Amino acid sequence: MFNRYISTAFAASMAVIGATGAASAETDMPFALDWKFEGPAAPYFLAVDSGLFADADLSVEISEGKGSLDAIPKVATGAYPVGFADINSLMRFIDQNPGAPVTAVMMVYDKPPFAVVGRKSLGIETPKDLEGKVLGAPPPDGAWAQFPIFAAENDLDMDAITVEPVGFPTREPMLAQEEVDAVTGFSFSSTLNLKRLGVAEDDLSVILMADNGVELYGNAVIVNTDFASENPEAVTAFLGAIAGGWKAAIADPEAAIEALLERNPAADAELETERLQMAIDDNVLTDYVAENGIGGVDADRMAAAIEQTKSVYEFTSEPDASLYFDDSYLPGADARMLK
Repeated sequence: MFNRYISTAFAASMAVIGATGAASAETDMPFALDWKFEGPAAPYFLAVDSGLFADADLSVEISEGKGSLDAIPKVATGAYPVGFADINSLMRFIDQNPGAPVTAVMMVYDKPPFAVVGRKSLGIETPKDLEGKVLGAPPPDGAWAQFPIFAAENDLDMDAITVEPVGFPTREPMLAQEEVDAVTGFSFSSTLNLKRLGVAEDDLSVILMADNGVELYGNAVIVNTDFASENPEAVTAFLGAIAGGWKAAIADPEAAIEALLERNPAADAELETERLQMAIDDNVLTDYVAENGIGGVDADRMAAAIEQTKSVYEFTSEPDASLYFDDSYLPGADARMLK
């Protein structure tokens, strides 16, 4: 049950949340990211530095994460009111923890960056090439979590693939050193990390799961539903600022990276600019988002994603899309247009 996730962090965070009610001029909304301070996080820092959160009477401190599943229990326990996480993993968490006060409220990666990244020199160019090879996969990785769907859609023999559990810090170095033949990860993370490690770009094969039968959505802003019900206007304002941050980053990626470098001075500006642009082009500014604005989901596609998840995961209760995504906190479409 969900109670096993309750910790002292819950009591402390509820005290913070309770102190930021209507009587307060500013609402504290610490934001738990999925990953390190890299290019795709830059729009959130640009939103901070350009005053988008402050203008909405929000105080937002951004914390890095340890994978695309990491923020889910943080938000569910109330340690953070908002976070950024893989919606597919959120479905499973809610199924395994009925009543957990957490849901997604804004889709950001309309096309998920889940990928298998391999090296052509090691014989990896198509999904079938993984058979007979060694695949490095971090257990908390969002792409690895969806690999069974990818494998089923591409008729892969899992018994013919040697899966090597690896840590996030060692994932790309192991591929660079040819200790594994391919890895699971986010396309913009693994690809550029490997380039930084000296692997030639023309030796890399990036197999996007979304281009190979996987119909899922990707990472979304998630919220503690107890917090949201008590602070609906703050949540809507937060999402509006998130949309504004992405719009500003698309218009001026260099400014976004400058905001990132303020928090991560050791980052390579050129590489992180490329990483941000990959996320924009491949995952955020899709045709659907260009037409409808960032944040929403298509009901039919969401239903298809749930059905696809059911093909590899046995839900304990009948899945209900309304438990996983709530669009009622989104600002109007005009406020979410990115161009």
